Amino acid sequence: MSSDVAIRVREATKDYPGGSLTSGGVKDLLLHLPSHLRHRRQRKPFRALDRVSFEVRKGECFGIIGCNGSGKSTTLGLIAGVLRPSSGSVETHGRIAPLLELGAGFHPELSGRENIVLNGVLLGMTRRQVMERLGDIIAFSELSDFMERPLRVYSSGMVARLGFSVAVHLDPEILLIDEVLAVGDEAFMAKCFQKILDFRANGVTMVFVSHNMAAVELVCDRVALLDAGRLVAVDSPKPVIAEYRKSSRAVM
Repeated sequence: MSSDVAIRVREATKDYPGGSLTSGGVKDLLLHLPSHLRHRRQRKPFRALDRVSFEVRKGECFGIIGCNGSGKSTTLGLIAGVLRPSSGSVETHGRIAPLLELGAGFHPELSGRENIVLNGVLLGMTRRQVMERLGDIIAFSELSDFMERPLRVYSSGMVARLGFSVAVHLDPEILLIDEVLAVGDEAFMAKCFQKILDFRANGVTMVFVSHNMAAVELVCDRVALLDAGRLVAVDSPKPVIAEYRKSSRAVM
């Protein structure tokens, strides 16, 4: 891979032989496993991504847009390494911090403070590194009054805040962002967005998935448009966003 390329996706295809994941994703699949197994044979194979190719240069913010079910989250999952392509390849060069499902590695019976340590280690930091950044993580989350309480008493928004706060203190080289800006009140969302802009200014490579076209246009250098698992366009933000809006209106 060229020294100036952080991510290379080549002819990546992702098939789910028994059909797609449910709308609730992996969590829903686990909670309702017997039902899913019972109906698996009735579902046709589903192609979530179909021979998609693109490159993301180091220091670039690359947006991915498209309607629900277009393959955006699947693409991020492949880049993050939590999914494997059915065919094709995905290469990355750099330490990845995924802002995909905030708080996915948290434990409901552990305190907020204990979950920070747990999640930080799961995301690749040493315990010592987490402890060195613990104060900054707590301060950013604005949840200091809840640090000794078990996570099960947190609201979903509080869990997302904590997850975001841990992930953005990882010093990532590649940051994967999937619809994570709605993690609190307006002031906190603004702080999160500013953090993303700071990463951009500091040359962190980012892949940014959002339905907020104003944010996509502001943050991204280039944008890819996916439709039903296929790559429709890759260009600067304005023409791709215009194509997305045109195709969205045509479907309505």
